[in-house]
Amino acid sequence: MSAVSTSLQKEAESIFTDLGYEVTPEGAEIQAQRKWRVVQVTPMDEPSEPPRSGNLRCFVTHAESVSTLEEKLERADPEYEWAIIGVEDDGYEVSRRPS
Repeated sequence: MSAVSTSLQKEAESIFTDLGYEVTPEGAEIQAQRKWRVVQVTPMDEPSEPPRSGNLRCFVTHAESVSTLEEKLERADPEYEWAIIGVEDDGYEVSRRPS
């Protein structure tokens, strides 16, 4: 895993911890759990093909990669609910799957 990926993973862990989730690293991904909700978090430097399965997924990437990742997810049209967190130097922004 590259230094940037490690940085995104730490950023993702921090964001979900601040949101009150219990965070468990699982290799290159993170499981975030709060009450009954379990979110599979995938830090990703470069938008790649999204996973085909899951229930609730959140992708954490650099802010400038959000629109590319959104396009890939919309084309793939996975059955799971998804959100993207775009990380910037001064914070982050959340983008969700269109209803």
